[in-house]
Amino acid sequence: MREVVDGVFEVGIGYVNVHLVVTDDGVVLVDTGLPRRSVKIAQVLHGMRRSIGDVHTVLLTHHHPDHSGGLAEVRRRSGARIVAHQADVPYVTGAERAVYSHPLLKFSSLIMGTPEPAPVDDVVTTDGYAPLPGFTAVHTPGHTAGHLSFLLDRSGGILFAGDAAAGKRGGRVGSTPKMVTADLDEQARSVAKLAGLEFEHAVFGHGRAISGRAVDRFREFAAV
Repeated sequence: MREVVDGVFEVGIGYVNVHLVVTDDGVVLVDTGLPRRSVKIAQVLHGMRRSIGDVHTVLLTHHHPDHSGGLAEVRRRSGARIVAHQADVPYVTGAERAVYSHPLLKFSSLIMGTPEPAPVDDVVTTDGYAPLPGFTAVHTPGHTAGHLSFLLDRSGGILFAGDAAAGKRGGRVGSTPKMVTADLDEQARSVAKLAGLEFEHAVFGHGRAISGRAVDRFREFAAV
């Protein structure tokens, strides 16, 4: 676990990052990591003298199992409100099943397991929706149709990019693997959209956080 900025923590669960945001009334989770790994979240919270019951909201960037795997268990243990985009909701609730065509993705899904279906309490249908005070949901489709990034109005602006982009060595921004992205052109437009915002820090589902005019790194990547 590392504190990115005051009150915002990054927790590595396997190869994916989960983010905890301490608020005045508890804890917000951005994604929940791999299936059957939510005990790691509970352990980190215990180390912060908090509990899973302090989690009042889960902001879900997208439905892929490495991001939504612990959602149902976190919900059971905390009663947290779950926020997700309308286009990804059927996969989160189990109404639809994701189908992976690439052989590596099929193999990975067998290893990771299928996330347990979970209810979605707050369905995002409009860009710029505010699910919580200080947070803005930015629709960034491409990786999935309902991918959301979240901008937090704290410390000059903190972008939770999810898998709209990835953090690379040297403080650079790059893309997530093409084989796990539904629409590459749409994702490029989403990166350009994020590059038009203002934020000092960026954290990612995969890769290293960037601090200090992080938006400039997005602008460089979008210009390539």
